[in-house]
Amino acid sequence: MAGTSLNIPHVVLIGGGHSHVAVLEGLGRRPLPGARVTLISRDVKTPYSGMLPGLIAGHYTRDEAHIDLEPLARVAGVEAVFDEAVGLDLVTRRVHCLARPPIGYDVLSINIGATPNTRVPGSLEHAVPVKPIDRFLGRWDAVCARLHEASAPRRVAVVGGGAGGVELLLAVQYRMRTQLAREGRSAAHLEYHLFTAGDTILPTHNATVRRVFRRILEQRGVVVHAGRAVTEVLAGRLRTSDGVTHGADEILWTTEASAAPWLGEAGLAVDAEGFVRVSSRLQSISHPEVFAAGDVIAMAGMPLPKSGVFAVRQGPPLGRNLRRAVMGRPLTSYVPQRTFLNLISTGDKYAVASRGRLALQGAWVWRMKDWIDRRFVRRFSER
Repeated sequence: MAGTSLNIPHVVLIGGGHSHVAVLEGLGRRPLPGARVTLISRDVKTPYSGMLPGLIAGHYTRDEAHIDLEPLARVAGVEAVFDEAVGLDLVTRRVHCLARPPIGYDVLSINIGATPNTRVPGSLEHAVPVKPIDRFLGRWDAVCARLHEASAPRRVAVVGGGAGGVELLLAVQYRMRTQLAREGRSAAHLEYHLFTAGDTILPTHNATVRRVFRRILEQRGVVVHAGRAVTEVLAGRLRTSDGVTHGADEILWTTEASAAPWLGEAGLAVDAEGFVRVSSRLQSISHPEVFAAGDVIAMAGMPLPKSGVFAVRQGPPLGRNLRRAVMGRPLTSYVPQRTFLNLISTGDKYAVASRGRLALQGAWVWRMKDWIDRRFVRRFSER
């Protein structure tokens, strides 16, 4: 075995995403006998995506919205290597890292999330992508500082009309209004624009939810450009599919992301966007010793939203199959939930619950979301 020492199988986890956090928790409760496990993560603390809008709005501190991987790995008996995986040799079964020698493996699991989609010209150079979240947060500090210091009119553009884009825009707007109000300043010079290729915002949600958010956006002075796909991003402006150029001082990018190029370059079976193609067992369809979960996967016959809800749910079945792979036992299937509850925040401490035809709203929905999110982070942090 390529990654073994004295025939001890070596399981390597690349990435500290939501699925691997659940795997580590499972190993803490029930170690994997006769094997060693290594986690390779770019960051010591991994952000919880469910709390990102609240973090941007100012409701949470960084510590409250992050999970510390170091104590989680220690309790699980897992060696933690804080470095970035940048390549993969599927023949010799080695992971190439940015700052240290390659790490061999027998069984590999990938949970590294998504990367910015650079198909739109200029988006990588002139926009701030939300994914990966850890890198976004570093750039958000600079955006926040520029907006805070501005006194002349400034336009903030968010590209993407799904829940992520709507939540982000409302969180940024709330943050700036409250921050400036504390200093006795007005935020009237800040304009907000939402661009979406679809004819409506929140296309995967029911009509009532869409109507609620259209009203909220209108009440808060947000200009919605529906049916206007962004085709090019330039310094200080963007161009849409109707040929119109729009001024934009800050451009936040929340549209569909892609996967790290090195996954496909290594020889893994990937889809057109570079996501790892897996079976219902969360196992690579081209390399059975490789597993993957979260935003980085494309499941055969079952397209899944790039949502933390699915990544969290994939953690336990992924952990079971990694254990079974090491022990040479048959793998089990992961069955995605057909419907799931979305709790979409509105910047302030108010939220909308969306599931199928369900649409509920109120401050109580935000309190429920806050309780769920804090409980989730606390579950992995009390070590």
